[in-house]
Amino acid sequence: GHRSRLARDQSGGFGSTLYAKEELVAEMASAFTCASLGIVPTVRHSDYIGSWLAVLREDERAIFKAASAASKAADYLLGMEGAAA
Repeated sequence: GHRSRLARDQSGGFGSTLYAKEELVAEMASAFTCASLGIVPTVRHSDYIGSWLAVLREDERAIFKAASAASKAADYLLGMEGAAA
């Protein structure tokens, strides 16, 4: 999400709505990337579910926004894999 890569807003402090949105994007990107690479991840969703629910209740389109940002992040990471080969 850094501005030199995907330019997502990283200004939210721990516990803020903005931070929760970024956590959701990161978790979804991790899931997409692991699925593409055939990796079975360690799941710790319960640590974050409360903040995610608050985000989803606040914005009915939040899941779609997060999925779009996560897809871009996964594509970025998977593109790096090909570049390293």
